[in-house]
Amino acid sequence: MAREQIAPTKSNLLKVKERLNIAKEGYDLLEQKREILVSELMRKVEQVKILERDLDKRVETAYPCLKRMLVVVGRERAQSLAQNVSYNFEVNEKQVIAAGMRLPGLEVRIPNRELKYSPVNSFAECDETVLEFFELLKICTELAAIRTIAWRLAREVRRTQRRVNALEKMVIPTASETKVYIESALEERDRDSFFTSKLLKKKGVSTLSR
Repeated sequence: MAREQIAPTKSNLLKVKERLNIAKEGYDLLEQKREILVSELMRKVEQVKILERDLDKRVETAYPCLKRMLVVVGRERAQSLAQNVSYNFEVNEKQVIAAGMRLPGLEVRIPNRELKYSPVNSFAECDETVLEFFELLKICTELAAIRTIAWRLAREVRRTQRRVNALEKMVIPTASETKVYIESALEERDRDSFFTSKLLKKKGVSTLSR
C-alpha cells in the first residue's frame, strides 16, 4: 500500500496518528450503520414478500370476480355504470424514519367505497368487484410504499459500503503505512543522533587526554 509523500517529522507523525484514529472511529461507526441498514432492509424485503403473496392471492380472486360481473351485467352496461363511478386518490410524499434515518416515502389515501350508481341498477356482482379491486389497490399502494423505502435503504447501504471499503482498503492502510514509515525514520534519526553524540563525546575525551 502506498504511503503519503510527506516529510518524516514529529508534527507530521502527530497529524497522521490523528487522521488514523479518526478514520478507525469513522470505520467503526459506518460499519455499525451498515449493519443497521442491512437489518432494516431485510425486514422491508420480508414485508415486500408478504405483500407480493397477498397481491397474488387478491389477483386470483379479483379478476375472476370481474369476469363474473361482465357475464352477469354485460360489457356495455358495466361500461355505462363505470362512467358514473369516480374516486379521488391522494398520493403524497412523506418522510419515513427507517434505521434512524429520514427517508422519502409514499402515502396513498384510498377513499371510502361508496355506491356510485342507482340502487335500481345495482348488482351484487358489481359490489363484489368494487370491493375486490379496492382491496387489490390497497395492497398495491402498500407494496409501492414499502418498495420505495426498501429501494432508498438499498441505495444507502451501497453508499455506506463504498465509504466503508474506502476507509478499510485505502485510507486506513495508507495512514498506517505512513505512520510506520515516519516512526521508522524518526527512530533511525534518533539512533544516528545517539551514535553521533557518543562519537563526538569519545573524540572530545581523546582530545582532552592528549
